[in-house]
Amino acid sequence: MKNGRIKQSVVPWCFNPMPVLELAQHAAALGLASVELCDPKIWPQLKELGLTCAIAGSHGFAKGFAQREQWAECHKILRERIEQAAAFGTTRVITFSGFRKGLSDEEGIANMVAGIKEVVGFAEEKKVTLCIEMLNSRVDVQMKGHPDYFCDSMERTIEICRQIGSERCKVLFDLYHVQIMHGDVIARIRQHKDYIAHVHTAGVPGRNEIDETQEMNYPALMKALLDIGYEGFVGQEFIPTWPDKVASLADGVRRCDV
Repeated sequence: MKNGRIKQSVVPWCFNPMPVLELAQHAAALGLASVELCDPKIWPQLKELGLTCAIAGSHGFAKGFAQREQWAECHKILRERIEQAAAFGTTRVITFSGFRKGLSDEEGIANMVAGIKEVVGFAEEKKVTLCIEMLNSRVDVQMKGHPDYFCDSMERTIEICRQIGSERCKVLFDLYHVQIMHGDVIARIRQHKDYIAHVHTAGVPGRNEIDETQEMNYPALMKALLDIGYEGFVGQEFIPTWPDKVASLADGVRRCDV
């Protein structure tokens, strides 16, 4: 990378079936700082390559705090992952709302707030930030959208964080999902700057390369993040369509290196 003002990371699932450690070697060669949302067992091998894990995975998007009967499983996994993250030096752990299943906004928000409050104290103690990811509910294609997902609104997700009232509960601001559900992304970056703890990329439509084939201006989005003083990571989470996936990643990295 030429400028290096944006700390970049990559999400492995998009590059399947490439093994995570092979992707990590390419990431290191491209100047990335992290491979994220990967098994804690390989974190020591990332460190050997000069990489970190910018954000740790947890219970997956299909379950979460909107549904009270799912709290126990989510709490168990989150506590374990917070402990592992703190020991390794990772300061972010992802979490999700799960699905609405007929809940009103009011009931779902209340459940989210109460459920996360039961674990956020442990996150505070370990100096780890929980990042609630907003996902789009409009696209009915596997891993490109999540119909009936409860936190499909950035405003609703921010309101949950506001009610929890902890510096250790913020949002994962996925530019792809925000564009699909809301648009006006730069305005939302500015509006919600105090709550953005991690960022993901992908092209709209399609969740593919972040080049001229899609509608978002990624250099402008990166400059907007710098303008608000964002110092966290930007994780490349697009699904490559190019025959050479590493070249595709290199192109995305270059476009975000403003």
